[in-house]
Amino acid sequence: MSLRPQYTVMLAAAALFSAAGCKQSPPPAPAPEAAQPVAATPTQIGGQEIVKLTRTPTSNGQKLEFLSAIILPGRGMNVFQITANLPGKGQIDVLASPSLNEAATKLNGGPGDEYGNASFSLGGAFLVPYPNRIRGKLSADGKTLTTEWHGKTITLPANWPGKSPGAEPVAMHGLITASKTDDVNVQSVPDGQVVTGTIHAGDFGGNWLSKTDLAFKLTLTGDAFDAEITAKNVGDQDEPMAIGWHPYFNIPSGDRTQVRLHIPADQTAQVNNYNDVFPTGKLLPVKGTKYDFNAPDGKPLGTDFFDDNWSKLHRTEGAVDVRLTDPASNYGVHVQGISPEIKTVQMYAPPTKQFAAIEEQFNFADPFGKEWHGMDTGMVTLKPGQSVTWHVRLALFIPSK
Repeated sequence: MSLRPQYTVMLAAAALFSAAGCKQSPPPAPAPEAAQPVAATPTQIGGQEIVKLTRTPTSNGQKLEFLSAIILPGRGMNVFQITANLPGKGQIDVLASPSLNEAATKLNGGPGDEYGNASFSLGGAFLVPYPNRIRGKLSADGKTLTTEWHGKTITLPANWPGKSPGAEPVAMHGLITASKTDDVNVQSVPDGQVVTGTIHAGDFGGNWLSKTDLAFKLTLTGDAFDAEITAKNVGDQDEPMAIGWHPYFNIPSGDRTQVRLHIPADQTAQVNNYNDVFPTGKLLPVKGTKYDFNAPDGKPLGTDFFDDNWSKLHRTEGAVDVRLTDPASNYGVHVQGISPEIKTVQMYAPPTKQFAAIEEQFNFADPFGKEWHGMDTGMVTLKPGQSVTWHVRLALFIPSK
């Protein structure tokens, strides 16, 4: 049977369509995602301008030297970051800190930052008029505690609850971690810059016995970073005073186990446990224990946890010279306590973190506590008009092979 011409044309078209595989036009390509705007680096934290000290490198990358420092006047002059040139690695962070963007979200007075607590979780917060913990009688609402000094009552915020459920709240790390700084001034010095400023702390928000002015001087040069604080009693009553610093020292290699620490000390303060970290009042010899870091080239941190206080310190050329060495990075930093009032060194180094917080300070923990049985715990008595200066210097070194 023959097909009519129109059917022949239709079959031929169908065969051609089939041979082409029934292809359809490809779907339109998806539009590229719009680029997300990069968050601008904040210029203020704590309501004040961020300060950056800088200097021009002098070695074309061949020398270990400091490069810059970021200071937060709106957060008690927290030394947020220090950078250095490390030959073979380039620019490194001396301190373990997040980005400024992340810091701005933490240092905002919100949850986790009550009383300025987030300030001592990063960078290098200054701790005035007391570093570390103070215990006392809790108020009914648990928000404050009271202790005594020379028969006078001191009421402090109970700002640190401890790690375990139901832990005893304490007053922790002073009263300036959220303070603003007046008269901030940056000037050039030979081979670097210096920033000065004053915190008119008064009676620290009604929590202290007299009134205090704190004068800061932070100096960056190629060879050193110097931090100096002078506390002056500008009131009419005697007051206790202690000063410390809480810098988190970065481990450039990322291998905390091989980092070596040298602490020139004969004793540690026994604590009840590492949750409360309350001193028992007993000072124990370090010789032959895991707390003995007296070897000239230090001892590895290994996998041990530390949140301890060393005392009976030895000085080299007048300074308490604590040294952190990262052999894998061919890098080291001196933490030199220059002021004679520096009597103890606190070191916090959890094995799961790539930092060691080395805190050169005047005092033992809980300095007003009865566990010390009247011992001198490092608090300086300032009479009206008197002052005391805390001074710590950082210096870099290449460890010997």
